[in-house]
Amino acid sequence: MATPTSLPATFVAGNVLTAAQMNALRGAFRILQVASTTKTDTFSASVASAGTTSVTGLSVSITPTSSSSTIFVMASVAGCTVAGSDKPGTSFFQLTAGGSPILVGAAASNRTQLSAASLGLLSNQGFQTATMQGIHSPATTSSVTYAVDVFNVIGGTATVYVNRGPDDTDVALNPRTISTITVMEVSA
Repeated sequence: MATPTSLPATFVAGNVLTAAQMNALRGAFRILQVASTTKTDTFSASVASAGTTSVTGLSVSITPTSSSSTIFVMASVAGCTVAGSDKPGTSFFQLTAGGSPILVGAAASNRTQLSAASLGLLSNQGFQTATMQGIHSPATTSSVTYAVDVFNVIGGTATVYVNRGPDDTDVALNPRTISTITVMEVSA
């Protein structure tokens, strides 16, 4: 974050800030706006090997007030992936901004760049929650849509579930959860 230029370079005992300096300091570390989406319903999709699909209803749009603002992105996704058996496997997630991947791991040859993974449990009901967060600099004052995609790196076609496990029998052991995505504009 930029330091306001109207502030003293250093502070010593007895310094008194002017009203203008106090306002500059207040503005330097300010959350300008917050937008959030909470997904309470379930989602499932068949995803081909090395394929991706967006989680329906798990996106949020924000229009930055300044092109120098950054966006703090936070997402929490509960789910699992099933491929070739009835046991949940590891789920892989990718954050996107305007449909392009953001906040992913470094490029390394043929390795897939993703935002997070959650290791599945060895039961029909088990699923995990993956969390993702980071700072994105869209450098625009146009609306930006942030979303969560699921990615199949398991091989073969896999079924991805969000907010539920693969066994959806109507019993108490098969819970329903929520997934969320929140964005905050932070002043430069």
